[in-house]
Amino acid sequence: MSARVLCIGGEDHHLRIPFLLALGERGFGVTAAGTGDPAPFFRAGLEFISYRFDRFLNPLADWTALGTLSKLVADVGPELVQSFDTKPNLLVPLAARHLRVRIVRTINGLGWVYSSRSPLALALRPIYCALHRLAARSTAATLFQNCDDQAFFEDHGMVGRGSSRLIPGSGIDIAGFEEAMFARQPPAELRKALGLGNCEVVITVTRITRQKGISTLLDAAALVHKARPQVRFLLVGPRQSEGPMAVPQSEIDRHAPYVTAIGPRSDIPALLGLADIFAFPTEYREGVPRALLEAALAGLPIVATKMPGCSDVVHDGWSGYLVPPRTPDALAARILDLLRERETARAMGARAAELVKREFGLDLTVARYSQVYAELLDPSLRSASDQHPRRAVAQ
Repeated sequence: MSARVLCIGGEDHHLRIPFLLALGERGFGVTAAGTGDPAPFFRAGLEFISYRFDRFLNPLADWTALGTLSKLVADVGPELVQSFDTKPNLLVPLAARHLRVRIVRTINGLGWVYSSRSPLALALRPIYCALHRLAARSTAATLFQNCDDQAFFEDHGMVGRGSSRLIPGSGIDIAGFEEAMFARQPPAELRKALGLGNCEVVITVTRITRQKGISTLLDAAALVHKARPQVRFLLVGPRQSEGPMAVPQSEIDRHAPYVTAIGPRSDIPALLGLADIFAFPTEYREGVPRALLEAALAGLPIVATKMPGCSDVVHDGWSGYLVPPRTPDALAARILDLLRERETARAMGARAAELVKREFGLDLTVARYSQVYAELLDPSLRSASDQHPRRAVAQ
């Protein structure tokens, strides 16, 4: 397979570098385009093109991005374009609708518009549905990371005539992650550097926004602190880049005795290695959160919210616990349960790791994507599993 594939994402597109490299190993010519730092792509030997769009609501910037993306696709001249993330999944099909190119979009979560209860989000939903229906007209295949999102799109007519496939998660480089775990800074040194001492640690890796449940987590941390004062909560992820959605630093500072926010980090495997529990209080409709896959692979028991995507990784009572979103009491109670019942916590962490290795490995994910691409580029290769494309699951 020598077809050129242009993969377009947003600012976190670098997290897909292992996926892009694996596509290249399968014979595809891969070019990446994104809005983040190009350096990781160049270090990996990947061709990368920078472009710009506004992550937040900005019609003028979105209109400009349409023209930029249209020119980008025309200049690269790929046989197939793969888009990821909310804005690119809308803009790319619209920008390339006049070009002879097959477009595949991956719905990795429905994001703020479909998760927030704010008046603005509720007002935007019909507009986003209409835009997705329009984008679907130019889309050859829509891929979903969880069945809840697939059902939502199909029930609302947002798939169009293209095929609909379920491919769980974005794939995680298991060998690479485990190598990073073994090569990490010794936990004792890292604990000392972070001022954690011998405390029990609950870690959260996510954007520091209200929609990601950080306010709920802070309230839960206060409850845990009252019952178990030696516990420390470690928040890892960007805050300053999150604009109006960011949790104010002053709100975090009120919990300073037992909560430490350290910003975005590149040593996530090492940080997970020093933790006892992973908490993920999101209020978003997630795809399959990479943070959960990495936490599970690190053998951590997880307490997450009962939201689409989270339940694909956390099986309640088996590999962790699920609690309703926006319920700090329930979140705190499950964290305390795991801290008190260490054998149960270890067993859950081991099961979570085995689940990820079995169902979310990068090799399996890339094989599924490659199958979809091959069938679109050569319809004679279409498998029997795609005879009913509206409910097909990539094998």
